[in-house]
Amino acid sequence: MDLNPNNTQENDLPKGLAKPALRALANHGLSRLEQVAKLSEKELRELHGIGPNAIKQLRLALEVKGLTFSDK
Repeated sequence: MDLNPNNTQENDLPKGLAKPALRALANHGLSRLEQVAKLSEKELRELHGIGPNAIKQLRLALEVKGLTFSDK
């Protein structure tokens, strides 16, 4: 786990992600793309605050890191 000087886990989620989407992810303990990649698109869409735009932004961010959503 990466820690910053404030002793909190680093967040590598897309910078332009809307606040409702960020809250939805945070409420489920998701602050890193590697964690998001463990979920399917369907599971993410079920989170209140995650809409089509958030899914698109997350998909692009995952692709940059060579990751994809889970197939489950």
